[in-house]
Amino acid sequence: MPSQLLFHSLVVLDLLAAVGVALAHPLSPPLGATIMAADLTANWWENWDDVLRHPLGYLQPVGLSAITLFGLFVLVTAVPLHRSFRRPLHPVGARTGAAGDLD
Repeated sequence: MPSQLLFHSLVVLDLLAAVGVALAHPLSPPLGATIMAADLTANWWENWDDVLRHPLGYLQPVGLSAITLFGLFVLVTAVPLHRSFRRPLHPVGARTGAAGDLD
């Protein structure tokens, strides 16, 4: 039951995280990583018995293996993306105060 509630809530949560990333909001990468970690946990939990019975059946480019690879991508890129969203953007030609800038 809890995993079914999570899967249904992903419709809203995934959209929220995607819009946050599109708008470069600093909290969206950690939100996306948290959502993805919960999604991966629930998917592996639901499929664990079948994975143990038929492990070669999951070595295909769809289903659990695909979502696991995507989840790892989301988790690995969350911290660098979060850092880049926290930096202020400087318009082209703006003075940054670096050595060599003329006042």
